[in-house]
Amino acid sequence: MPLISAARVVTATAVHSPGWIDTRADGTVVAVGSGVPPRTPDADLGAATVVPGFVDMHVHGGGGGDYTDLDEASVRRARAAHFAHGTTTSMASLVAADPQRLRTQVDLLSGLVREGVVDGIHLEGPWISPDRCGAHDPAALRAPDGGELADLLARADGTIRMITFAPELPGALDAIRQTVDAGSIAAVGHTDASYEQVAPAVDAGATVATHLFNAMRPIHHRDPGPVVALLGDPRVTIEMIADGTHLHPELYRHALDAAGAHRVALVTDAMAAAALGDGQYTLGELRVEVRDAVARIAGTDTIAGSTTTMDALFRAAVHAGGGLDGPDPDAALTAAVRQTATTPAHAIGWAHVGDLAPGLRADFVVLDESLRVTRVHAAEASGARL
Repeated sequence: MPLISAARVVTATAVHSPGWIDTRADGTVVAVGSGVPPRTPDADLGAATVVPGFVDMHVHGGGGGDYTDLDEASVRRARAAHFAHGTTTSMASLVAADPQRLRTQVDLLSGLVREGVVDGIHLEGPWISPDRCGAHDPAALRAPDGGELADLLARADGTIRMITFAPELPGALDAIRQTVDAGSIAAVGHTDASYEQVAPAVDAGATVATHLFNAMRPIHHRDPGPVVALLGDPRVTIEMIADGTHLHPELYRHALDAAGAHRVALVTDAMAAAALGDGQYTLGELRVEVRDAVARIAGTDTIAGSTTTMDALFRAAVHAGGGLDGPDPDAALTAAVRQTATTPAHAIGWAHVGDLAPGLRADFVVLDESLRVTRVHAAEASGARL
């Protein structure tokens, strides 16, 4: 599709209304502009809003599929479910598991990364705090071990893009350095660290906060903990799950105001129930019940990932910015693009996606007047090999 036009084309820095996108045959963007296109469009999308393809840097599954399953069909099912909701670039996040299962999961997923089904692997466990483990199996948690980490990084051969650590664990700072030296992203999360324990982790190379607020020691007026430390450090990209369940909307707005859209990456943290409905599911080895679209470990009140999708988070971000009927709808739209595409892509180092700009991959999502997905286009069709 070399040239398209629409009522509105939104990038990370501008709203073109009306707008157009010109692309090459190889699927890269040539130009984006406002007003009359340089030639007759190959497709006119009418009243639609076109935004960059969403980038989800933290997701466990969806559509009944699960990235933690040792089942390629399940992985493809999860990826297809999120692609349908606009996610054109996706991490495959794993939960804590015993060493052998973790190796097997990495072996399966690394092949699918190379095939282009998913775009990277995120190890959210097992090197996290037992006091803040959330929906991770406590029996699978352990302190970082340089040998195990080296083996996983080697067998993944560059496909492990991010690893979450609790920095207070023995050996965590060395593991963060080892991860960064291998070319992967180190994140701080699922942690009971003090405020003072976070700075050394960032100094060691950690650059992401795994779903800020959730599974972290809460803020206390005499013990600010990891939330304040991570939110206040400009070197850190802040993940947030702005689904209205994991975070109160006002807390999301407060953190967004404090950090700015250039530091906030909205993530789904979705599990298998995303894009489905209530029922019984699993997350790793744990049973999960979904009631009223909220996933919890069976028989407990512990939240077990989300059931949201990136298009819903995009709408939440637009609303947080004042909405389409607010005082500055263009600012609301561009901030939402940064949070759902540009900032997460930058955080992981995916330089070819995250915006609609010359030289980038022509991944885009077509939205109707209610900002709901009507079409998803990926230049290299992350969804085509599902």
